This record gives sequence, C-alpha cells and structure tokens, in this order.
Amino acid sequence: MTLLTGWGRTAASGATVRRPRSVDELRALVAAAGDRGVIARGLGRSYGDAAQDAGGEVLDCTALAGSRCIDAATGLVTASAGLSLETLMRDLLAVGWFVPVTAGTRHVTVGGALASDIHGKNHHVDGSFGRHVVRFTLVTADGEVRTVTPDGDPELFWATVGGMGLTGVVVDVTFRATPAETAFMRVDTQRARDLEHALDLMTTTDEDYRYTVAWIDLLATGASMGRSVLTRGDHARLADLPARRRTDPLAFDPRVRLAAPPWAPSGMLNRLTVRAFNEMWFRKAPTDRRDEIQPITTFFHPLDIISGWNRLYGPHGFVQYQFVVPFGAEPTLRRVVERLSGNGVASFLAVLKRFGPGNPGLLSFPMPGWTLALDIPATVRHLGELLGELDQLVADAGGRIYLAKDSVATPEMLRRMYDRLPEWHAVRDKVDPERRMMSDLARRLEL
Repeated sequence: MTLLTGWGRTAASGATVRRPRSVDELRALVAAAGDRGVIARGLGRSYGDAAQDAGGEVLDCTALAGSRCIDAATGLVTASAGLSLETLMRDLLAVGWFVPVTAGTRHVTVGGALASDIHGKNHHVDGSFGRHVVRFTLVTADGEVRTVTPDGDPELFWATVGGMGLTGVVVDVTFRATPAETAFMRVDTQRARDLEHALDLMTTTDEDYRYTVAWIDLLATGASMGRSVLTRGDHARLADLPARRRTDPLAFDPRVRLAAPPWAPSGMLNRLTVRAFNEMWFRKAPTDRRDEIQPITTFFHPLDIISGWNRLYGPHGFVQYQFVVPFGAEPTLRRVVERLSGNGVASFLAVLKRFGPGNPGLLSFPMPGWTLALDIPATVRHLGELLGELDQLVADAGGRIYLAKDSVATPEMLRRMYDRLPEWHAVRDKVDPERRMMSDLARRLEL
C-alpha cells in the first residue's frame, strides 16, 4: 500500500500502485480490478484527489512512455499516454513544431492532458487540448482496446476528453501540433492598476495575441484591488531574434535551476511573506514593455525552474482553486476577488485568463468567460467554508470549477455546475456499468 496525494499534498490515501509496461499488462490489470476499482495516474500534477483510489489500485502509466511518431511535414503526432509534454516539446521543437496546448507546467503526461482536457494561455484562440485530438486508444473497463475518434464514436470521445480517467485508461493520443519557427516567444508585459483596468486591457487586446495571462495580487485592497501584471505573446519568428540567438533558434533548455527544500515550516507562506513577494513582483514588472524575447520555458512554465515548489507550502500543503464564469458575470468575478482580498488569502500564484468557446466535452471545464486560478495554503482558517461560499457564487453565475484542481466540492454543487453530467453518466454506464474505473474524486463527487 502506497500513500498518494495530488500536487497540493493534501488528503492522502493509500492504494496499491501497479506499473504496467505493456498494453496487455494494462488490460489484465483493468479487467482484474477489485471492489475498490482502478484509476490511471501520470506525473501526479492534478492538484486534488483525481489520481488517487483509496483501498484500490492506481496504475502508474509513466512506464507507457516509449513511443511517439511525429510527421515533421504535417505536425501530426501520435504519442504514448505516459509521455510527458516536456519530452514532446524537446522532440517537436527540434523539427519546428510545438504542443498545441500546454498547462502551467510541462510535467504533464499526454494521457493526463486528454483526461483533464488541459487549457493554456491560448484558449481564446486555440481552445483546449481536446480540440486538437484526432483519435486516441482507450482500454475500457472490460479490457477491450478501442480506437476512438470524434466521428466514429463521438459519445465516448467527448466523455473521455475531460472525463478525469473514468471512462478507461488512455494508451496513446494522436493530435495536431502547432508550428514554431523558434524556441522563443515575443512578449509584451503591462501593469494594470486594478481589476477593472486588467479586465478592460484583456477585453480590448487579447485578440491581438495568441497567448495571454494576467497575474493578480490578491492581497491588494482598496483602490489597488486586483492590480495585475499582464503577459501576452506569440511564437517568435527567426527574424525577431537577436543575432546571437539565430545560431541555434530551436534550442530548448528546460533545466531545473533551483530546488525547494525537502522540508519547509508550516506557515512560511503567510500574509506578510506573500504580501512582500506580491509587492516586489508588481513593482519589478515594467509599466509597458514590448517585444521582449523570452525562452519558451520562461514564458509558459516559470514555476518549473523550482523542483518540488509545492513543498514551499509546508507539510499541510495547499489547495488550488480554479473557476470560470461567463462573460457578463464580471460582478461575480469582482465579488470573488473582493472576498479573497478581504479575507487576506495569501496566494502568490493567482492568474486570470479569458476563455474562448468550449468544446463538446461533457465534463470539459472551459467555457466562454473569465477564469481565475489561485493557490491557497491548506492552513487558512475555515478554508472549506470559504471555498463553499465561492462555489455558490460561481454556480449562481452559471460558472463551474475545474475538476483537475478540485479538492472540496460537493456532488450537489457539481450537478449545478455541469449540466451535461447526466449525458456523461449515460456513456459511462455503457462502458463501465460496474464502476471499475474509480478514484477518490469520483467517490467524493458521486461520479
């Protein structure tokens, strides 16, 4: 029995961990699942309990990472589910391509990207990961190996995209990559004096960029509430690079520069330390800087330079909370920011993005609107009550929370937020009537 947590390091539960190294071994393990079921796990970057199965079996699929096929002429990629996006980035950039969507970390597996239907800074232009998927191979609860396409089996396809691994175990995924002439980004950075200013800048300028995001200071109050740093960019062309960069324009350097201490005291990230960090971060940002050249790693994955950064929250861990509310529900977004700022929530990582149209995924998170993601230390007093209040605000506005980051939502709230949940249940009943695919998240939310 192995104790497992999500990246937030909360709510540990014990399971038997298996490491299948072939599809046949994977099929046998799924078919032989006991009463507590089985769930796939990649690199463990879901923040909550999506890749845990208390008393059951967890399949570590990182051993299923051996193959990828890249068509350098068309950008069509077939990759094993256990392969990390970092590995894919290395291979793709070498031939002038990039992953179509990347989360805030490159330490995500291809299977996890599909199961969570990850989104990135480019959702308003390119949508989430599932939009770029052509087909995938799935081992269902009966041990059958199925090739699933959006045309051949649309119900199972869109129940699996964003389905949190509960329709089966993904073996491989075929998707379309994005052209990239260099391994660098051309970036504009701008400060926003408050939340209203940030929303206005994003509304009026986001369509000018492929990638946009805003960092928000959630400890700022009064006239500065919601002050932000906007970062927007596009893939740099060879002509954009300074001469010294043009000799090796596709150089990709994802090295870890720092390591968090193996043990950090509880409370190290508190209102005082985070307030000081936020003040420094806001003040050091340029008021308005244009066309800065940044490496891909700096632009997309700044926290990945610190190995084990989740340990900075101490032994009690942290909760990541992400929600989306539709356009027109800006008053709700403001109320959430006011509630967090007024409560003094010590979050040094709070990011705001604009989503474009969603996809047909029955449990896919993105929808047109505003999404805010933030880290909250698990030691915050009355945290469950606070998040319950936020859930209520989000649901009342017609929004939803992201299951890949959820730790505390209730089944009742889930039903309010995901109106296509009955359709998803109907598909799952067909492919897994005995509920062999199971996780702590699924039990908690009665999925």
